[in-house]
Amino acid sequence: MRKLAIGIAASGALALTGLVAPAASAADSPDLVFSAVTVNSGKAVVVGTAATVKVPVTYTLTRPSDLTVDYKTTFAGILLYRGTLSRMANEIDPEDAPTCTTTATTDTTVTESCKETLALDPENLYSASDATTWKAAGLYSKIDQDDDDSDGHISLAYNYDAWGPLGSGVQIKRAARLTVNASPEPVKKGATITVTGKLTRANWETGTYTGYTTQKATLQFRAKSATSYTTVKTVTSGTGGALKTTTKATKDGYYRYVFAGTTTTGSATAAGDYIDVR
Repeated sequence: MRKLAIGIAASGALALTGLVAPAASAADSPDLVFSAVTVNSGKAVVVGTAATVKVPVTYTLTRPSDLTVDYKTTFAGILLYRGTLSRMANEIDPEDAPTCTTTATTDTTVTESCKETLALDPENLYSASDATTWKAAGLYSKIDQDDDDSDGHISLAYNYDAWGPLGSGVQIKRAARLTVNASPEPVKKGATITVTGKLTRANWETGTYTGYTTQKATLQFRAKSATSYTTVKTVTSGTGGALKTTTKATKDGYYRYVFAGTTTTGSATAAGDYIDVR
């Protein structure tokens, strides 16, 4: 879809000033109502260090029937932010036009069911503080731009309105990774094996995964002939996210660590490591 210059212009102004863009006067502000806002189907958004995460948003927009939103000089959509509406600590702005379908009309209003996708790039998450619940806001902006300098004059003027918070927002979490290694192998039946691993999570400031300490991870085992894992014990991660414990080898099968996640970090499951018991 076409990138929306109007959305980029509005967000650029915010980034330069550190403040919300100048809003239109109350008399000029359109009478828009954003409702039934749902972000990512109500589920948390888990973000790593490299891949951009596409976040679906659905909402209902009711606008005056004489107001045209053309996504060229006028734009309406949903943004995510943390902080307050008047001073956002960080924000995720829409770049592409939503898809809207008219569901009802009156003499004065048009109601539309809309879908949009927000692109959540890890580069736009600046610190661990961004791992929190973000709020949703309805956005309307209008731009008047004259780039023709043949008369020795150019201009850029825009109006910006935002309504929020809307809906329940969305939790943005840091992605986690888990590894596992069971040794020695092969191993004699009844002997002790050591199961090590490492729990790490995304560090958005450095663009790397770093150790996640003092966290509970579950050691699980699946026999070679079984289809599901059973819990063996719970292990707490140490320095650098290290995991280590021992258990008795009873039969051929797979060991893995499972991390349930926290309010700031997503869940993770290590791929099973096979042990040959003889």
